[in-house]
Amino acid sequence: LLGPSVALRALNCLLVRTSFVPDEYWQALEVAHSMAFGNYGFLTWEWVQGLRGYSYPLLFASIYKALQLLGKDDVQLLIWVPRFAQAVLAAFADVKLYSLVLHLENAETAKCVYFCQLCSWFTWYSCTRTLTNTMETILTIFALSYYPIKGSKLGSSCRYLALIALAIVIRPTAIIPWIPLVLSHFLQEQRKADLILHKCIPIGLVTIGTSLIVDRVFFGEWVLVQLNFLKFNVLQNLGTFYGSHPWHWYLTQGLPVILGTHLPFFIHGSVLAPKKYRIFLVAVIWTVLVYSTLSHKEFRFIYPVLPFCMVFCGFSLKHLKAWKKSVGSFLLLSNLVPALYTGLIHQRGSLDVMSHLQQLCNSSYQSQASVFILMPCHSTPFYSHVHCPLKMRFLQCPPDLTGNKSYIDEADVFYSNPLGWLNEEFYDDTLLPSHFIFFSVLEQEISSFLALRGYEKTATIFHTHVPEGRVGSHIYIYRKKIEMSH
Repeated sequence: LLGPSVALRALNCLLVRTSFVPDEYWQALEVAHSMAFGNYGFLTWEWVQGLRGYSYPLLFASIYKALQLLGKDDVQLLIWVPRFAQAVLAAFADVKLYSLVLHLENAETAKCVYFCQLCSWFTWYSCTRTLTNTMETILTIFALSYYPIKGSKLGSSCRYLALIALAIVIRPTAIIPWIPLVLSHFLQEQRKADLILHKCIPIGLVTIGTSLIVDRVFFGEWVLVQLNFLKFNVLQNLGTFYGSHPWHWYLTQGLPVILGTHLPFFIHGSVLAPKKYRIFLVAVIWTVLVYSTLSHKEFRFIYPVLPFCMVFCGFSLKHLKAWKKSVGSFLLLSNLVPALYTGLIHQRGSLDVMSHLQQLCNSSYQSQASVFILMPCHSTPFYSHVHCPLKMRFLQCPPDLTGNKSYIDEADVFYSNPLGWLNEEFYDDTLLPSHFIFFSVLEQEISSFLALRGYEKTATIFHTHVPEGRVGSHIYIYRKKIEMSH
């Protein structure tokens, strides 16, 4: 089953050409580029504050370093190889989920669960991306395959706890879905002291120790990233800086959207599934409830519970004996449309624009070229997608960590008066970049500034059919006309 799964996820990888969230590049590939090529790669404020750990980017930095040593550090390989690596891991996870159900139930149920997993539009959209949430989800499936559920002979406390520990190092929130599962295991375990003293504590110490050493190497000082992450996101609740949603958002939008047409089958399967799987349902509900208490909410945060949901969808599908084929076809077709649309069309401009910037690297004009991205911050990838020391700048938006009530970040200051900001920033023509990149919604406001300074539009790139706020339907590239010297 592994061969076909890898082939499918490789195809999946090639059919995802859109951007989802900035973290895919800024917290993984951009950091890896900085680690591997030392001199260039932008580190966002999270890295300056020690909120993120280097263990996950180290995976991609190793790939980059290997490519460099082989003399193959071509920008296209730097973009695609990490994503293919993620795709292969996703394929392994799909197969692990299948074998888990095969081992606990039977071939028919396992096939149904596997089918539901492969059909899921949100898994298709996310599983080949270099997001910490993706890695957290993959490790959750691996850990699940060793979880000592009733009737499992594959259960291994050491293995599943080590995988959870690894997931927590990569993204501390990975602990959330596992709290009910570990607790349930602990209550059923006869040798409780043994579990804690001989398994939990050594595994915890080894993983935290390794994480500390990796971060010590790259930060240059001792940093306990997981603690900083917790302090920032939970205790100070500074995540609200990036937007807040009502408490019920995951129940009314988050979970229904990522489940899509699987939702009725998930509900049906939850009622049908044998009693021993109830703990999986508890993990889903608990995770959604915990995340509901935090004001900043995103679809990807609950992605790790999707594999649990697929187990229930599989039970539902297997139960619908006479209807199985028609339901299967319905699931496949109804997920195909959103998977292809979100993967190939929606929000593709921010990646397409990078191929225009890559051309600036090849030209003899690279030393004079400079780019200013006038977009909501981190809208596009950065050095990991150009791989040349091109002068680039974007609007910054770090949150205020000093408690200053009247703080406004650079991006907000710019958007409050774009024309005034540009005139003030570029009071002298020698400071102007050779290229400005921005969303179509901004053009009208700054066109007088561009015309006066001798800029011309050189490219129009489609981005989305649903522009909102500061994000336009297209991205424009304006270039400064080169004056011919006499």
